[in-house]
Amino acid sequence: MIPNPIGFEKHDHSHCVQDAVAAADKKCRNAGVQLTPVRKRALEILLEEHRALGAYDVLARLNEDGYGSQPPVAYRALDFLTKHGFVHKIERLNAFVACAHPGERHTPAFLICTECHVVAEAETEHSDSLMGQIAETTGFRITRAVLEAEGICPNCLAKETA
Repeated sequence: MIPNPIGFEKHDHSHCVQDAVAAADKKCRNAGVQLTPVRKRALEILLEEHRALGAYDVLARLNEDGYGSQPPVAYRALDFLTKHGFVHKIERLNAFVACAHPGERHTPAFLICTECHVVAEAETEHSDSLMGQIAETTGFRITRAVLEAEGICPNCLAKETA
């Protein structure tokens, strides 16, 4: 069974931020790497809303907070966060979204609303998918897969029918 996607339901974002930053900090300490202030702030920026943000959007917010205005500041932070599983890159949008399940090994599917631009992360498993079945049949081992779908979220659909 696939759990409800995180992002379309109303909830307390402060818990998203606190829990994800705590998980990131713990994972970094266990791995012997640093969640530097700029990396932590970049993660917090992405966690503040469930929309994908481009690197320059993150850079602008980092600059407002005094972390610098040069693109490498954002790109290095985003690269680190992506490498360690705290952030996902949404290929279709060339943007980044905070992981809804930080610190866990998982295979997400992204549902992108074309109206409000919210990105929800749903869970899927390679073995349950058609792609996973094809890979198994051919002896191919999937190491990374990105599943993205564009459409209209339940909140925007409700507005259309109201």
